[in-house]
Amino acid sequence: MATYRFRIIFDDHDDITRDIEIKSTQTFEDLHYAIHNSIGFDASKPASFYMSDDNWKKGKEISTRILKDEEKEKIDFSKNSRLCDYIIDPHQKIFYIFDFSAPWSFRIELVKISREETSGITYPRCVKTVGEAPKQYGTSTITTPPVVDEFEIDIDEDLEIETEETEELGIEESELPESVEKDTFLKAEDDSADNDFETAEEDAIDDEGVQEKDDF
Repeated sequence: MATYRFRIIFDDHDDITRDIEIKSTQTFEDLHYAIHNSIGFDASKPASFYMSDDNWKKGKEISTRILKDEEKEKIDFSKNSRLCDYIIDPHQKIFYIFDFSAPWSFRIELVKISREETSGITYPRCVKTVGEAPKQYGTSTITTPPVVDEFEIDIDEDLEIETEETEELGIEESELPESVEKDTFLKAEDDSADNDFETAEEDAIDDEGVQEKDDF
């Protein structure tokens, strides 16, 4: 009895392949489970094989899902479909789609036909593995934005206020002579302001005296 050797290639990862040997009289359902055993996927999801030409144009569909009555004329059920009834080319190509809700696609190529099976071997079997298969179900990480500490914000605002007040003085504390303390400097500024105010009052009194004299 003849055996087929198929090379299974991830459609999006050409460097990841599996070689599977299977009897020609075994079914597409057997090949389906052999593929997923070799890559570690959950094979319970529905899938379809499409017999293809050299340009990967899809032809006859063989599906693992239970078919409706109106589909049975166009689609064959994998459990009842033997490989030898569909292989017509020694380099047969088959396009394979798995899990239609989150699809994975594969290219399957017939790379060898042996006229006899090896005794004592259980088929189907994976005879060659290249590359690590990706995870069937991807994981997503939810990133939480950092929480700003309100206490830090209050400190920053206080610093800004102090900086503005220092700028209004027109002189930095570091520029004062060592012998002059800041409080003394501020007091001198206040005294100067008081003197200015008193001078203004005296000028007003003098102006009133001059006015009285003119009136007299």
